Amino acid sequence: MDKVRAKKHLGQHFLKDESIAKNIADALTLEGYDTVLEIGPGMGMLTKYLLEKELNTYVIEIDRESVEYLTEHYPKLHGKIISEDFLNYNLDNVFADVPLAIIGNFPYNISTQIVFRTLQMRDRIPEFAGMFQKEVAERICEKKGSKTYGILSVLVQAFYDAEYLFTVSEDVFIPPPKVKSGVLRLKRKENYHLPCDEKLFFAVVKTAFNQRRKTLRNSLKTYNLSDSLKEESIFDLRPEQLSVEDFIMLTQKIAANGI
Repeated sequence: MDKVRAKKHLGQHFLKDESIAKNIADALTLEGYDTVLEIGPGMGMLTKYLLEKELNTYVIEIDRESVEYLTEHYPKLHGKIISEDFLNYNLDNVFADVPLAIIGNFPYNISTQIVFRTLQMRDRIPEFAGMFQKEVAERICEKKGSKTYGILSVLVQAFYDAEYLFTVSEDVFIPPPKVKSGVLRLKRKENYHLPCDEKLFFAVVKTAFNQRRKTLRNSLKTYNLSDSLKEESIFDLRPEQLSVEDFIMLTQKIAANGI
């Protein structure tokens, strides 16, 4: 097989620029472990640079045609190609109790889902690097006070340090997407367990941003806040005005209120 045809329903845009692929591979620091899982390798443009390193590299690919291509062209991947959907795959099948980095040129149509899946498995994933639609990458790394700061920004930055690395133009892909791309790196915080009910934290953040134009006093009405709690100044704010630490404090207050 000479090449894989890009499939629109899978959101495939194959990277053709060698230097960008190498830069993405070099984004991982891999401190204290050596296992890497690449999501959606396609024809292996990024994969080959991972295989040049002293790493234990696996790939997970839902496209059968890509799996056939990788099997034929990358003998080093023998036994390390997982022909499954990352969003529904149980990592324990291969990586029981093993820390691993996630990397990839992610399909735009599922990139946000990949991030949320990573957050669910944050105990296992100390590092994450990859390419997104530019505005999504920027949103993940955004700080409070911005119109693009939102649910994804807060939830990711609660557990990871997020860094926007570089922008990628449309013309380095086959077929070219209609938007620019951005590469980011997430490094898990040393203390990534929150000093609050984490399930409640997720719920509070999502509830607040789902009505982002309202003050917290109005958007969080469903939590039956006491009159005295509602009078606190933090409830005069809108969600984009709160830092991760503010949301943690808010969650603690709501929990103490008796939710």
